[in-house]
Amino acid sequence: MSTPLTLSTNRLDDGTVLLTVSGEIDLSNVSTFARALTEATRSGVTIVDLREVEYLDSGAINALFTHVDHIRIRVNPLLIPVLTISGLTGMVPTEL
Repeated sequence: MSTPLTLSTNRLDDGTVLLTVSGEIDLSNVSTFARALTEATRSGVTIVDLREVEYLDSGAINALFTHVDHIRIRVNPLLIPVLTISGLTGMVPTEL
């Protein structure tokens, strides 16, 4: 059974792609997240809004690392420790 995950993609007025994610990202749905992230970054810089994500596993962090040169992250404060320990916050512009 897959963990609930909702993804939506929009384009902002300045042309930046916004990928909004809610739910949890784990082994059961990380491939869906990774595909959405790959698709969103094809157009250039993408804001990945994780403010409604309550949990992400190492697979999700790996998917984010794959696109460090093309993403900015909006993050749920609960995720800051894991993103900091992974080193992602030092490589990607991150905001709450």
